[in-house]
Amino acid sequence: MRARVRFPRLHTLRARLTVGLVVLLAVSCAAVGLAAAVELNGFLTGRLDQQLREAGVRFPASLEHGGPLPSDHDGDEDGDGDTRRQSAGTFGARLVGDTVTNAAVVASGRGTGTVSVALSARDRRRLAGLPADGDGHTVDLSTLDDYRMMATEGRDGDVLVTGLPMESVEAAVHRLELVAAIVLGAALAVAGVAGALWVRWSLRPLSRVAATATRVSELPLSSGEVGLWPRAPEADPRSEVGRVGSAFNLMLGHVEDALTKRHASEERLRSFAADASHELRTPVASVRGHAELALLHPEPVPQKVVRALERIEAEAARMGEMVDDLLLLARLDAGRPLERLPVDLTRLVLDAVTDAQAAGPGHRWALELSEEPVTVRGDAHRLHQVLANLLANARLHTPAGTTVTVALSTDAGTAVLTVHDDGPGVADDIQPKVFERFTRADRRRSEGAGHGSGLGLSIVAAVVEAHGGSVTLESGPGSTTFTVRLPAGER
Repeated sequence: MRARVRFPRLHTLRARLTVGLVVLLAVSCAAVGLAAAVELNGFLTGRLDQQLREAGVRFPASLEHGGPLPSDHDGDEDGDGDTRRQSAGTFGARLVGDTVTNAAVVASGRGTGTVSVALSARDRRRLAGLPADGDGHTVDLSTLDDYRMMATEGRDGDVLVTGLPMESVEAAVHRLELVAAIVLGAALAVAGVAGALWVRWSLRPLSRVAATATRVSELPLSSGEVGLWPRAPEADPRSEVGRVGSAFNLMLGHVEDALTKRHASEERLRSFAADASHELRTPVASVRGHAELALLHPEPVPQKVVRALERIEAEAARMGEMVDDLLLLARLDAGRPLERLPVDLTRLVLDAVTDAQAAGPGHRWALELSEEPVTVRGDAHRLHQVLANLLANARLHTPAGTTVTVALSTDAGTAVLTVHDDGPGVADDIQPKVFERFTRADRRRSEGAGHGSGLGLSIVAAVVEAHGGSVTLESGPGSTTFTVRLPAGER
């Protein structure tokens, strides 16, 4: 299986721009260095070809004598070739047809003559394949390094080959490549540091916009009065960063106006709910009192009238409870503090389960308590209301015979209360908003359970949150669990 190469991911714009600049500079410098090396190699090779033309075929032509040169030739002492004006390392060869008859190299040092070259079959084929056009060609012989060779037709129908070593050309090109690599590395290092500083300086306005957005994201915008005081610094409106900053500040202004209007609307709604609930308490109590007084009348009252009075009394009582719930929610929304006294949560659980057993004898009730009493700091009356609402919810929304298990324990300084039942469960579309006000369970869960106000679980959530805790729901067919977490201890 072919391995996949993974490159590091650059997360910041600054890093991407810096790396991009360095890569572009590296590619540009590499292209310049390569072009310089190719040009230098071509220039030096051309000079070598010029030297070959100036040297002519004197040396390879002299190899055909195979002995001492005539007396009028000032050749080498060994008399095996005319090495006059031939530099050390000059190669000469004579070919008749495709056969190499002679091949030698001018030895290094004055008066040392020539050295015969032993050619392999491959070398002979390469020499035989050289075109006799008087132009230079690069040939690699197995016994020698790279040579620049020029083949010319002789007077006797033979081919004379003269060659010069390319060692000096290759050394010069390699030196240029080494110098270019060192300069390129230093340039990339300097450009990387300077580019990073330049990009950082150029993106400072954008970094300030990002920092402002981070501060805004950390503000509590869900409720309460909100002031979006952070603003992005002003920048040149002609630049992209300046336009982004201006648009961001404009958006913050619109959001702040919307949040201010929302807060004012919520405050008016809370004030209306509190005032209306407070004003309704007296007439509701008066209606209930008159209904009770009418039922106590000593004279005979028709049965239908009695039934109507009983319904008036029951609905007045239910309306009174709803008014009390609305007043409680209004106080909690207004942030009014609750009592902060040590509360024995274990005792509250025992009392609440006892009351639930009396109210729902058709259900099976179970307790799972820790060995040590669990104590929290808070309002005992409101915490008892939380327990009562959770147990009433389990009793009213599950059929008879359902097992309701109440468990209380501690976990890392937190009191954990769970109310679990094996009823039909809460519908999936209801679960996300089950703690919202006036949310009612679907018919499948509440069938035969009567009608509720839809405020019970919202009161649970509000009271628990006021105590610095949390409440969650996990539900499915045959299993529903409410979990309440509160800070444990008396402090």
